[in-house]
Amino acid sequence: MAEAPALRLRAIELAERPVRLRLPFRFGVVTLTECPQAFVRVRIEDAAGRSQWGAAAEMMAPKWFDKNLQLSNADNFEQLRAVLRLARAAYLADTTPASAFGHFARHQAAHQAAAAAQGFNPLLASYGPALLDRAILDALCRLQGVAFAAALRHNLPGISGDVHPAFAGVGIEALLPGLRESGRIEARHTVGMVDAITAADVGARVGDGLPETLEEVVARYGHRWFKLKVGGRLAADLDRLVAIAAVLDRSPAPYFVSLDGNEQYASAAGVAELVAGIRATPALARLWSAVAFIEQPIARALALEEDLRGADLGKPVIIDESDGELDAFVQARARGYAGVSSKTCKGLYRSLLNAARCAAWNRADGGTRHFLSAEDLTTQAGLSVQQDLALVDLLGITHVERNGHHYVNGMAALPAAEQQAFLAAHPDLYEHSHGAVRLAIRDGVIRLASLHGVGYASGAMPQWDAMQPIAG
Repeated sequence: MAEAPALRLRAIELAERPVRLRLPFRFGVVTLTECPQAFVRVRIEDAAGRSQWGAAAEMMAPKWFDKNLQLSNADNFEQLRAVLRLARAAYLADTTPASAFGHFARHQAAHQAAAAAQGFNPLLASYGPALLDRAILDALCRLQGVAFAAALRHNLPGISGDVHPAFAGVGIEALLPGLRESGRIEARHTVGMVDAITAADVGARVGDGLPETLEEVVARYGHRWFKLKVGGRLAADLDRLVAIAAVLDRSPAPYFVSLDGNEQYASAAGVAELVAGIRATPALARLWSAVAFIEQPIARALALEEDLRGADLGKPVIIDESDGELDAFVQARARGYAGVSSKTCKGLYRSLLNAARCAAWNRADGGTRHFLSAEDLTTQAGLSVQQDLALVDLLGITHVERNGHHYVNGMAALPAAEQQAFLAAHPDLYEHSHGAVRLAIRDGVIRLASLHGVGYASGAMPQWDAMQPIAG
């Protein structure tokens, strides 16, 4: 392992800008039409006095981090601003130099406690450090003149069980040197609960020339992977899955599916009822055979108390919203869960920790039962989608939930100069079409080679003066 540089944090800036959706999306218990995106800039300084800025971005998605129906979307947005402020205060409070990972380790427990004191759950609390840690690592990569992948392979952040006990004994030191970029990943298209399946389902069209139905998505982007939301109402779910299968089954080529329960079930018995209903429906035979895994079907308050080992679910089950604490995957494994999601909004170090756990457990078991899935439909074109794609690709995950390009009109709302900067820096990742720069997906694949330059997956930066500072 290369020696991890000791860094001082000299400044942390928080900002946001609005994002309007071109199509509404049913996000668990809310239908979303607009949402802010948060941006973080961090300035670091090394022992020689050299300084550099790094950045990260993430949507401030309502009703995912905290699904309390008593809270409005505006309440959820303010929660996320609050955990960003808490994280900034914590990271700037101690001026002692530390490695990039050391800054995370130093504040992780105290930040969670401070967030809990304000009534914030662990998943919500993780949002603040998740952005700061990525921005710090971006600054470190730029300061050292290295790419994100090389920085992790040589453990430039200083990830170690000696620095944080949760990372001890999981084989993180063996995992990092073997990480390799593939240069491509398949996009898994999410079909939300209010998404149109065929033209017959569309009321008033947006009419911007971009796909508005599942049929049109398949025709334009050529997806082979799909993520299907289910809502906990058996008859309605089966009817909707039959309609989806009628479109997907038209393809002579194989397709693959994940089922997202979105915490809509109170028990494994409820999930088993859905599975039994799917298996008993002839029109869903091919779709069921294509299901790779089921994602977080049981509400997080109950999920880690529910033992899945006696349930007849027929497919591996992963946690997502239950992944609030660093040891959540360990608890889930003991309850029969096979996997866990990787999302940069939960923290890149958490993804690496869980990847090391999967590798260690699979070696011990002599199999491949444990795995990471790549989830996050909200990532927007620019820093957010690029940093998430770079991480999951490096972890060896071959497909990723990717839907920001479908629900948001690419970079259409951004300054033209910013759009062109990202397109010039990443011509394989983006294209200019329908009046804006947007994610390019061809034959269901996203090309990633341009993400492997100096820094954390970005050769361009957003236009900071076009944002609103997050006050406080």
